[in-house]
Amino acid sequence: MGGLFTKSKKQSRVTEQDKAVLQLKQQRDRLKQYQKRIELSLENDRQMAKKCLAQGRKDRAKLLLRKKKYQETMLANTDKQLENLEKMAADIEFAQVEMQVLEGLKQGNAALKKMHEILDINEIEKIMDETRDGIEKQQEIDSILSDALTQQDEDDVLAELEALEAEEAANIAVSLPEVPSDKLPEVVEDVAGDNEEELATEKVGKVKEKPTKVLVEA
Repeated sequence: MGGLFTKSKKQSRVTEQDKAVLQLKQQRDRLKQYQKRIELSLENDRQMAKKCLAQGRKDRAKLLLRKKKYQETMLANTDKQLENLEKMAADIEFAQVEMQVLEGLKQGNAALKKMHEILDINEIEKIMDETRDGIEKQQEIDSILSDALTQQDEDDVLAELEALEAEEAANIAVSLPEVPSDKLPEVVEDVAGDNEEELATEKVGKVKEKPTKVLVEA
């Protein structure tokens, strides 16, 4: 039962190089903190030396300045150590990149090797030879067929080709819709207005021409 509740251990992705870079960066941070403390101490020693001189304590001021000088030397050494730490960390990180590149090249070479095993040179040459032989054989067959046919045979072939082309053209024509042969109706001009005017004029003329009756007294 205890095995059911135990958590499976996952493989850590942190490498030894990652741990080394982390330790170097931690040491760098500690050195920077140490530098800050020294810088504060230098300023304090300088101020104390000034006070001692003001009080007439020259020996004490000289001792404080010696201490300050020693700490300045230590500060310069820490700068060199910081430079070395940062350079080492950068070198390790770059080495990790190079390892990744080399691993990629290794996998690529392995893949190429497998492909080369599949594509054997002898097999490729065999395939190319077979292809070349097939092309040459087909060319020989075409040459034999062309030599075996007479001029009359060639004419018959051309005639049959033209007949097939004509048949194909006829099939295309049949599949197209027929164009209507009926004539389109003529357009009749709208002269209704003109006819009405002429009829009205004729009626007026007839009214004028109608004889008037004359009454004769008895």
